[in-house]
Amino acid sequence: MPPVRPTRRSLIAGGLAAAAAVSLPAPAHASASGPVPLRLAGPTGPFAVGAVELHLVDRSRTDPWSGRPRELMATVVYPAVDVRDRPRLPWLPPGAERALKARYGGALDGYAMPLTHGADGAPARPGRYPVLLYSPGAASDRTFNTLVAEELVSWGYAVVTVDHPYDSGEVEFPDGRVVLSVGEDSEEEVVAAVAVRAADLRFVLDHLTVPARGGAPGPGRRRLPRGLRDALDPTRVGAFGHSRGGAAAAALMDLDHRVRAGADLDGTVFGPVVGRGLDRPFLLMDTAEHDGLAKDPYWPEFWRNLRGWRRCLRLADAGHLSFSDIVALAPQLPPGLPLQVGTVPADRAVAAVRATVRAFFDLQLRGRPDTGLLLRGASARHPEIGYVAG
Repeated sequence: MPPVRPTRRSLIAGGLAAAAAVSLPAPAHASASGPVPLRLAGPTGPFAVGAVELHLVDRSRTDPWSGRPRELMATVVYPAVDVRDRPRLPWLPPGAERALKARYGGALDGYAMPLTHGADGAPARPGRYPVLLYSPGAASDRTFNTLVAEELVSWGYAVVTVDHPYDSGEVEFPDGRVVLSVGEDSEEEVVAAVAVRAADLRFVLDHLTVPARGGAPGPGRRRLPRGLRDALDPTRVGAFGHSRGGAAAAALMDLDHRVRAGADLDGTVFGPVVGRGLDRPFLLMDTAEHDGLAKDPYWPEFWRNLRGWRRCLRLADAGHLSFSDIVALAPQLPPGLPLQVGTVPADRAVAAVRATVRAFFDLQLRGRPDTGLLLRGASARHPEIGYVAG
């Protein structure tokens, strides 16, 4: 098999990790009042955003890293009402934030990670919303695509972001434990990790039926926000991910036909799905550097075996991290950090990726053909998105 492409390996490992070797002074505008707060732009849709964190345990599976029943952390982000006076969930919980900063040698110590716009435990807005599962890149966290997740929610989706302990970067559990990424040394280990991720996502999808029966999944049995059990529509399910999370989305679709559409944001695809392909819609997005259909070891075969609607689009002047929140945080951090965000302006990248992911799921899960110009790379509003194939 061809070697794993290191530029696809990880959102942090290819970006913030390099900052560990860089000697950085404290930010010039830091003061005794505390670290400099980083910020993420709010969503643009008409709906407010609610969020609830879930601790899940799959007792039918043994975690290949810990030898214990497989534990997960997930966040359900959903259209909400009555969000005033509710605390906003942090981008990273405190233990995970400390672990991230410790991993990178003080380069981030002068900064406070951002807050999300998700109102913790807010009542769900009445309605039935398509459900999207999100998987992050290797060594990154479920919150690292908050900008896209909250945008989708503000336009009427429920997004379930999932951490994969020992493969995600820093996973904090309710009892304060923080599990770090262990990394992989071989292609076989990467393939196995993607298979674990797909099983994680499938387990989470299974547990979406628990709220419909009035329960609350997880050891803590946390009460679900009012109305959430009726807001999730399990007949309209999609999956997407960044980097290795994109491979997990494809692998999940190979396992579970409940997932009607999927998207891969600049990630190599691994495992049996490459040869088997898919019979449902799938979107690939990449950069000129990746050039997946020409240079990736597995995209060409996977592309040939896609039998449903398919499209490959490209984000111009982008780096691997331009599909994640890192593109928006990079301008707020010291110059010179090797964060793989290319030269595309941060606000343009965020708007283009948000719009493209939304357009794809609007078409596939809501039957809205008016999204066609953007998905053909012909949108005057988002010229950064270019058509490659499909």
